[in-house]
Amino acid sequence: MLHGAQLRAASRASGVPVVAVGDVHMHVRSRKPLLDTLTAIGLRTPLADCGHALARNAEQHVRSRLALTQLYPPAWLAESVHIARGCRFRLDELRYEYPDEIVPAGHTATSWLRHETLAGAARRYPPHRHPGGMPAAVGEQIERELALVAELRYEAFFLTVHDIVRHARSIGILCQGRGSAANSAVCYCLGITEVDPSRSTLLFERFISRERGEPPDIDVDFEHERREEVIQYLYRKYSRHRTALAAAVSTYRVRGALRDVGRALGLDALVVAAVARSCQWFDGHGAMAERLLEQGLDPQASVVRHWIELSTTLLSFPRHLSQHSGGFVIARDALARLVPIEPTAMPGRSIIQWDKDDLESLGLLKVDVLALGMLTVLRKSLDLANAWHGRSVAAWQAAPHRPGLEPWTLQHLPRDDAATYRMIQRADTVGTFQIESRAQQSMLPRLRPGTFYDLVVEVAIVRPGPIQGGMVHPYLRRRQGKEAADSPYPALDAALARTLGVPIFQEQVMQVCMIAAGFSAGDADGLRRAMASWRRQGGVHRYHDQVVEGMVERGYARDFAEGIFRQITGFGEYGFPESHACSFALLAWFSAWLKCHEPEAFLAALLNSQPMGFYGPSQLVQDARRHGVEVRPIDVGHSRRDCTLEARTDGPRPAVRLGLRLVAGLSGPGVERLEQARADGPWLDVADLARRARLEAADLQALARADALHGLAGHRRQQVWAAAAPAAGRQGSLLATAPILEPDPVLPAAPEGEAVCLDYIATGLSLRRHPVALLRPRLARQGVRSAAELAHTPDGRTVRACGLVISRQQPGTAHGTVFVTLEDETGPVNVIVWKDLREAARRALIGSRLLAVVGTWQQRDGVAHLLARRLIDASALLRGLPVASRDFH
Repeated sequence: MLHGAQLRAASRASGVPVVAVGDVHMHVRSRKPLLDTLTAIGLRTPLADCGHALARNAEQHVRSRLALTQLYPPAWLAESVHIARGCRFRLDELRYEYPDEIVPAGHTATSWLRHETLAGAARRYPPHRHPGGMPAAVGEQIERELALVAELRYEAFFLTVHDIVRHARSIGILCQGRGSAANSAVCYCLGITEVDPSRSTLLFERFISRERGEPPDIDVDFEHERREEVIQYLYRKYSRHRTALAAAVSTYRVRGALRDVGRALGLDALVVAAVARSCQWFDGHGAMAERLLEQGLDPQASVVRHWIELSTTLLSFPRHLSQHSGGFVIARDALARLVPIEPTAMPGRSIIQWDKDDLESLGLLKVDVLALGMLTVLRKSLDLANAWHGRSVAAWQAAPHRPGLEPWTLQHLPRDDAATYRMIQRADTVGTFQIESRAQQSMLPRLRPGTFYDLVVEVAIVRPGPIQGGMVHPYLRRRQGKEAADSPYPALDAALARTLGVPIFQEQVMQVCMIAAGFSAGDADGLRRAMASWRRQGGVHRYHDQVVEGMVERGYARDFAEGIFRQITGFGEYGFPESHACSFALLAWFSAWLKCHEPEAFLAALLNSQPMGFYGPSQLVQDARRHGVEVRPIDVGHSRRDCTLEARTDGPRPAVRLGLRLVAGLSGPGVERLEQARADGPWLDVADLARRARLEAADLQALARADALHGLAGHRRQQVWAAAAPAAGRQGSLLATAPILEPDPVLPAAPEGEAVCLDYIATGLSLRRHPVALLRPRLARQGVRSAAELAHTPDGRTVRACGLVISRQQPGTAHGTVFVTLEDETGPVNVIVWKDLREAARRALIGSRLLAVVGTWQQRDGVAHLLARRLIDASALLRGLPVASRDFH
């Protein structure tokens, strides 16, 4: 009461009315433990040490109006209602305007977009390649698109993306648009996308529709190592006041919830880490207790029970606001007038405090500036290949009559090559783009791509949508001639003939609905949105009656209509648009061609672009060596920071010299000083290297551990001794150059197994024998076959295999089946682990570095698998060998 009297007195003295507020932090009292836990997580402090930072009681909850009348005087409540009624702001009152400096003086946005589009069309269809000029159909498509873009006033959007792409290319950054933008002939002419509309079937409504009433989505991939240059260009051009990155809300998943709650409860950090590691995305909520029991904890203990309950409650809660993968919002004036902005932890960036989906709902211009590692690989591959073959702009200009000197770009690479297609059909695709995964490699020998469009289908068909929709096997049967490819309804041929009557792409689903069910372009776009929303509420099921009844009304059999809708439903589990598949298939082709014809440059580029892709450096090097590529070890006398190409004496092909970037613990400045000093002449010994390159002791030790001083000091143990010698480690002292007259001791070389283990520790790979090769005699006595032996084993035999675990995958469409890839000295072995065995042998499946498998060998249609019946963790045989696997990504 004293507090209330003081408030009334202050109100009378100031003339400011008292307002009733609840300071609500939870909806019910029972959430108090969760509120305290979240407070402790936010403070990064155990609950026991939070003190007064925790709420004193559980009163900060939502109350009914009846309860509020018992707490506050009517006048205070009335003032709250009065203020609430005055808050009439609506988000649709925000008025977004596009940036205007992209349009030069003397032009409107409409006229400049037309000018740039037609200029781009002239470049895309030059007279020497297209004597008849731009195809008439493309010209008509451009006119239709420009008219709709002008009607919807989206010209500035296209011009903004065009400006970004043009700048990136002007500084040598590879980039390529993808997604629905590849349906646009205008985007192709502007250089945003690379899908030629004259060679593909476009559905512009997939990109822009009049009914949608919002800007289209244009995603552009840039080299992942140079994307920051593009980001900073946007900040320089539009300033930090007018542009910012979109945000993405990160929510709690099992591992994150266990870690944060465990720390808040003050549990031992090692125990928390072990429990979190043991949980996988496919575990149900009830599995937490099982994982805790496996770690020796009692699920019924009070603190453990709280850990489970609080962690389970936190699942799907927002955890933090992170940067979107590349969504940029650009405004004509101050962006802060539209949305709240804050600086990011990364210097030089700003972020909008709203989620990207909210920004799209408001119709704000969002340009996706994305990072793609394969573009980095392609650019580096071309740079290496051009340098090796002597192709350069200077050489070509000096001898223009010699076209062989013109430097290659992606546009110079052949678009049709029998050797590359044969390689793809063998699933020999390690390191390539999109077709390197386990699932893709299983599909390639069955689909056997022989044309570019086959590759487009290949990229798209191994997705949850086509798999769940039951499109994969009908397509393969028709492709193999086992089933008729014609449709009982010729009217659908315009949509389905190119994929043998089976819908593979989102655009085909939209076309079928427009042809057979009477959908408008807006209806089709609504269906696209439903398919794109994956499993969110409603999904595609709300279109059932419109699709089925619409088809029946137009003369289609109900069973056929229901079958079409079942296929459409599959796309609710994520399917590719054809335009997106075309963009990715193009990059897949480029990467495959380079792997086939320039394998040395491709390997070096892959290693120089790590981390990225499905395979690590060790697997990439092993695969390249099996294909005859000579890989040379890291050597301070020859290696640069990056992997390079060197001449061989036994043939015209180059060798790959591993780079210093692979050495764990070696500093960047140390590498720079080493390369600069080596230009003055070769090293005399380790002490000379340390002195001239001014290497710190840690850098010198890292080089010795990586066996990079072999040419100066002999085997690794001698190198470590030389690197630890006083003359090599006292840089900056008065006696740094004083000679040491004491002879080096003669140390025995490490056994091969120890040397291999140290290679992996220091560089992540070894050029010595494969670790499994060292175990082969022991494994052979136990009847374990190598990958090469299994390749010649008849179908249906019971066999044993053993290898390093390089990947574990469980796709959402696999119904609990885990796909494991093992690697031995002769190649990979693909293992299938059914759900019941996954649970029975979980510890061996999840925790093994070296896994032995007993099972049935299956070899059909060029695809080979080992169907596991028993799993054995053989990791003890590796001792301290570290093995990095790519698990459940």
